[in-house]
Amino acid sequence: MSISVLIPILIPILIAIIILGILAAGYVKAPPDKAFIISGLRRKPKMLIGKAGIKIPFLERKNTLDLKLIPIDVKTASTVPTADYINIKVDAVVNIKISNKPEMLELAQENFLDKPAGDIAPIAREVLEGNMREIIGQMRLEEMVSDRQKFADLVKENAGPDLAKLGLEILSFNVQNFIDDNQVIENLGVDNVTQISKKAAIAKANAEKEISIATAKATQEANEAKVAAEQEIAKRNNDLAIQKAELKKQADIKAAEAEAAKGIQAEEQRKTLEITTANANLAKQEKEIELKEREVAIKERQLEAEVKKTAEARKYAAQQEADAKLYETQKASEAELFERQRKAEADKFEAEQEAEAKKATAEAEKFAKEQEAAAVKAQGLAEAEATKAKGEAEAAAIKAKAEAEAEGLLKKAEAMKQYGEAAMADMQMQVLGKYFEQLPAIAKAVGEGYASVDKIVMLGDDSSKLAGNIMNTTTQVSEGLSNSLGLDLKSLLAGFMGANLAGKKEVTVNIDEN
Repeated sequence: MSISVLIPILIPILIAIIILGILAAGYVKAPPDKAFIISGLRRKPKMLIGKAGIKIPFLERKNTLDLKLIPIDVKTASTVPTADYINIKVDAVVNIKISNKPEMLELAQENFLDKPAGDIAPIAREVLEGNMREIIGQMRLEEMVSDRQKFADLVKENAGPDLAKLGLEILSFNVQNFIDDNQVIENLGVDNVTQISKKAAIAKANAEKEISIATAKATQEANEAKVAAEQEIAKRNNDLAIQKAELKKQADIKAAEAEAAKGIQAEEQRKTLEITTANANLAKQEKEIELKEREVAIKERQLEAEVKKTAEARKYAAQQEADAKLYETQKASEAELFERQRKAEADKFEAEQEAEAKKATAEAEKFAKEQEAAAVKAQGLAEAEATKAKGEAEAAAIKAKAEAEAEGLLKKAEAMKQYGEAAMADMQMQVLGKYFEQLPAIAKAVGEGYASVDKIVMLGDDSSKLAGNIMNTTTQVSEGLSNSLGLDLKSLLAGFMGANLAGKKEVTVNIDEN
């Protein structure tokens, strides 16, 4: 193959290689923190930030803008008067950079193309310091010190347009320190410390006051709760005492009822025994009267045949006396048997009552002490009433006995009426003797009714009426005897006394004094 044939083939290849070489030599790639400006053939420069591009060698050029952060320490070279004419110095740290906005990049190209950060920082420092001095003159010291952020924002707002004309922007502005030669800031701090201390002291005092008020209120509430609790305890103790008193009262009532029932039962037994005894005595007296009547009949027969009938009369009298004794023994046995039965029933009733009383007493024993005095008083009154009733019953029994004996003698006197006035007088004398024989016993029984009483209180009269009451009771017994027998004891006694004085005859009455 000839060279003439190869030339048309190699020329395009060589052209392509040249083009590729040119392209390879003009390839550029910008990092993110740099801006590549390609200018030459283009009417408007091309800017590459963080991307690749082609620069035509020999025809175009590449320039660089550094987009890195530029820290600047901004200080006022001399003192600057504030709005309140206090000279201070300000130290601040500012971070700036070339802005990546297109319009600001164009300004930065004109001012800082291919310049390092070290050349940009002094220019920006002068702009920042001038604006900072301007803001210092517009603000009061206390305002700047107390609100640094406001000061920084004002400096940024004031310096921002000036830096933007250079293609720069402020990223941050931090005030490090405010310095004055007259220690005004320090004095402001002292005043603030004083004010803060004052406010703290006031707050502490208020807090202590609130604590004291809360403590007093809590103490008051606790005391009220304690008082309420103690009142409730006292109320419940009082209710318990009342319940105890009620239980003790019921126990005492049961005990008193049992004791009274015991006394009444004993009194009824005693009265029954006395009535039985009186009936036995009355039967005895009836037998004696019958015996006397038979004696009278014997005497009548004796007039007819005194000698013949004497032995028979004596025999008959002995027989009748034996019959009377036998009858008396039978009645006494019956009375004793009746008394034993009554006593057994009384013991049974008493045992039942005592068991019931003991049961009630056992249930209320712990509540009994408070009402003990009242129980003793009630028991004393009950015993006094029982003793009084006993004395009255004994007096009534003796009265009945005397009436029975006198009535027997009266029957005997009627039976012997036919023997004349002498026999009648003899019978009346026997009746009178029986009366005087029983009179001391009647008085004694009436007096014993008052003997067991611990204390007698006379209301409305003097105590001398007590003896008069005893005598009146005795007189009432005598009057009852006179009414029941139909005899006037006073007239009978006066008649005998008159007869004895007229006839100067002695009459002896035997009175058994106990």
